[in-house]
Amino acid sequence: MKVEGFKYHGTNQAYYAYYKDGAWRHGELKDSIFFDISSMAVALQYGQSVFEGLKAYRAKDGRTLLFRPDANAKRLESSCQRLLIPPVPKELFLSAIRQVVEVNRDLIPSYESRGSLYIRPFVIGTETVMGVRSATEFLFGVVATPVGSYFTDGFKPIRLTTTPYDRAAPNGLGNIKAGANYAASLYPKYLAKQAGFDDCLYLDPKTHTKLDETGATNVIGITFDNQFVTPQSHSVLPSITNNSLQVIAKEMLGMEVIKKEILLEDVKDYMEFGACGTAAVITPISTIHHEGRYFNFKSYDVLHKLHDLLLAIQYGDVKEQFGWVVSV
Repeated sequence: MKVEGFKYHGTNQAYYAYYKDGAWRHGELKDSIFFDISSMAVALQYGQSVFEGLKAYRAKDGRTLLFRPDANAKRLESSCQRLLIPPVPKELFLSAIRQVVEVNRDLIPSYESRGSLYIRPFVIGTETVMGVRSATEFLFGVVATPVGSYFTDGFKPIRLTTTPYDRAAPNGLGNIKAGANYAASLYPKYLAKQAGFDDCLYLDPKTHTKLDETGATNVIGITFDNQFVTPQSHSVLPSITNNSLQVIAKEMLGMEVIKKEILLEDVKDYMEFGACGTAAVITPISTIHHEGRYFNFKSYDVLHKLHDLLLAIQYGDVKEQFGWVVSV
């Protein structure tokens, strides 16, 4: 099966489990991605909503592979704790993922297509509430659909522009995967695309002098002296893809891996910049625009090596020693 683009292409079945009376209940598979919810549910009125994203891959030998689902379970737990949502037990999370993969196995794109089955776990507050408070009833769901590349041209470089808007407040929700962060990114991205760019690049919300991330990806920089640099910021989502790339850069390419603040003024001193995430994998950045100034990057060699190594691990072409790949 081959699919084009990163969008919803249908599903066979989805998984749903409910939290009520202080406990998560056993979930079940259903044929529809639609469910009933109160118009006064906390998720709709006050944004008590978190989610995750991971993929299932079809290996060359036909096996179905998951990449670091334990890390997604752990990150979802952190997101839940921050928004006063009862954490989804790891066993429930992993069982739901496996069940959804099993019933949608025939939808996983072929190895040759380099597509994948995108898996979206989420938790929302479903209780009917008028005043501002946490819900006491929740829904944990998992939906999966086959996808192609996040950016339409795959590894083709993208152009970014900084924005005066902030993705998250200092000490806010920037480091968790909450729906609110993505809602905040919609308008700035719209303005960036109207101006001829592919997306916007957020600066730190306190001083607007340091790089944070795009609306949907981390950013990484490669220096001329073989350093892999990712921004040190409390407003950046801890990307599982970025973390994996850091390990690959250090253990497989012998690079020095550094987390530090990246000043906008220092961008000119980098050889390569890229955007990375579960959906995008790695996409090189050709241009960063800021208030009439353009920082251009023409080299993507290191990013390409990292991209190819990560995909080779995810598709089972390269045996990894980190315990990341799970066969289901």
